[in-house]
Amino acid sequence: MYAVVDIAGQQFKVTENTKYYVPRLKEEENTEIVFDKVLLLTDGKTTKIGNPLVDGAKVKAKILAHVKDDKVIVFKKKRRISYKKTRGHRQQLTRIEVTSIS
Repeated sequence: MYAVVDIAGQQFKVTENTKYYVPRLKEEENTEIVFDKVLLLTDGKTTKIGNPLVDGAKVKAKILAHVKDDKVIVFKKKRRISYKKTRGHRQQLTRIEVTSIS
């Protein structure tokens, strides 16, 4: 069984008892969260496609931790004019574990 869920404007294909990194959520660690924006729900035999959402479908997850992603280096250079800039960025992420799909 899996579902396609809209989390913070991004779509994720989730299954039960699996951990995912999603964009940073406002809720605290070790709390239960419910995602009700389910776009697709399937159990192997039947598939329900929302228009735009599946009615009554919910995905429950537990927030495990708030972490930072690996650093991304942005380097800019222009030839022959001695221009170099180095910038870095670390994306804020939340690690969740999907507990149930209903």
